Amino acid sequence: MDLTRLRVLVAIADEGSVTAAAEALHYAQPSVSHHLAKLEAETGVALVRRVGRGVRLTEAGELLVDRSREILGRVEAVRAELSAHAGLRAGRVRLAAFPSALATLVPHAAAKLAEDHPGVELALTEAEPEQALTALRHGEVDLALVFDHPDTPDQPRSTTLHPLLREPLYLITRKSDRAGRTPADHADRRWIAGCPRCRAHLVATCERAGFTPEVDFETDDHVAVQALVAAGLGVSTLPGLALLAHRNPAVRATRLPDDHRRVSIATHGAPPLPGPAQALLDALLTAPPTPKWPR
Repeated sequence: MDLTRLRVLVAIADEGSVTAAAEALHYAQPSVSHHLAKLEAETGVALVRRVGRGVRLTEAGELLVDRSREILGRVEAVRAELSAHAGLRAGRVRLAAFPSALATLVPHAAAKLAEDHPGVELALTEAEPEQALTALRHGEVDLALVFDHPDTPDQPRSTTLHPLLREPLYLITRKSDRAGRTPADHADRRWIAGCPRCRAHLVATCERAGFTPEVDFETDDHVAVQALVAAGLGVSTLPGLALLAHRNPAVRATRLPDDHRRVSIATHGAPPLPGPAQALLDALLTAPPTPKWPR
């Protein structure tokens, strides 16, 4: 399949019409229509169907667009790495990481990368694990700093996880409230949940304790979670890195001895990694000491 035709299909998917795709690509409209027709002939299936003045992807078109984003992202990454290898410009590496890791683990690794490889440019993106892994698969980032729980579904086979640390989880309550030490002690309270992956684990944990939590608030912001708890609006759980990044003096953090999550660095495909990506991976694996978790 011709890469130009794949780019045309992705542009049609993004823009919603052949005309808008032509404008975005700075192509003539007949050229876009020609590339689309050739791509449908090559694949043997219809990729779009007309809807009013625009087009909508068929099921086959959606599948090909998803794969095309990954292919085009990988091609762009290879071009960048070859340019860096040839000395045309300095290397560049892109990292997606969840918020509390950006505030605690990433600064150490970024400093080490800058010290050891001053010519490598680091680009950072904040993303929860699901979004980070999608960006990794599409070639939009080179590494993803992610977490999972023991009950999280397995990652795709194309993703390699490099274990970094085991992070404890804490029950977060207001200091002035009763000092229950387990989720079951607060079964009658309102709960505050985080990202979808964290919420799923919270619900599963509570259900194993014999109750279904009443989740009234949802936020990915660990500062906001603690502020809501401090205001008496509910209870929650938070991981150790979130408490290292910010600790509200009005909340009590009680470590849950039988609960944790695993923090890993995800890469795509088989080794070896491109030079800048490997340098960042090494920095992440070696830079931070084992955190001193809150007591």
